[in-house]
Amino acid sequence: MNENWLNLDGAVVVVTGGASGIGKHVVDTLVKVGAQAVVVDMNVQTGDQMDGAYCVQCNVTDAASVQAMADAVVEKFGRIDALVNNAGINLPRLLVDVKGEKPEYELNDASFGKMFAVNVKGVFLCAQACAKQMLKQGKGVILNMSSESGKEGSQGQSAYSATKGAVDSFTRSWAKELGKYNIRVLACAPGIMEATGLRTAAYNEALAYTRGVKPEELSTDYTKVIPMGRDGKLDEVGDLVAYLISDRASYISGTTINISGGKSRG
Repeated sequence: MNENWLNLDGAVVVVTGGASGIGKHVVDTLVKVGAQAVVVDMNVQTGDQMDGAYCVQCNVTDAASVQAMADAVVEKFGRIDALVNNAGINLPRLLVDVKGEKPEYELNDASFGKMFAVNVKGVFLCAQACAKQMLKQGKGVILNMSSESGKEGSQGQSAYSATKGAVDSFTRSWAKELGKYNIRVLACAPGIMEATGLRTAAYNEALAYTRGVKPEELSTDYTKVIPMGRDGKLDEVGDLVAYLISDRASYISGTTINISGGKSRG
């Protein structure tokens, strides 16, 4: 297929958390189809280039930092055509550490606050700052990165799941508010994906404890839990994002698209 089919040549697309994980694959896909991707991340320096994308440093939980980011993008490129609200954090935690062996993996004020700051407040701040620019342009797309867990729930990841449920609700509500201004708001929800490099040993240890297994027992036989019999590829998420922010998806808004190999319901 002709990569120009998406007509994203020169489109200015902000990708939060774009320096690693799913976000990096989204950025790489956008660069391939000719978009001007902007990597927005705490771990980059403003003005740097990363594999064909422009970088802007930003802390998505800080309102002033987010506004400065949006201003920097507009100053550099003159517009913001799409925002991919991808920055997120997942800290596996149990509601109650019933065994009492590892209280550090019980949900507490700090871990709860950190997940909601990045995954909910950060999504709101970035959407608001970019939407204000899109309103001036008379057009734009906001794509929020959700998760299968936001609909399904997830053992040991209740707070993370709750943040993604909030993302889905933001998506539906903002689409109702902004549709009349030619701004689409939608989300995509990956299921079980290939490793991103963000899954550290510490993350796996925490997740394993919350699931009542050893870390080496976490790897699942995907043929039993995913109808398509495999995990998802990060580039597959990148392809979906590119399509959804393009005008080829011009009548899709206010919904969350699952990308889970048939595993998730709803």
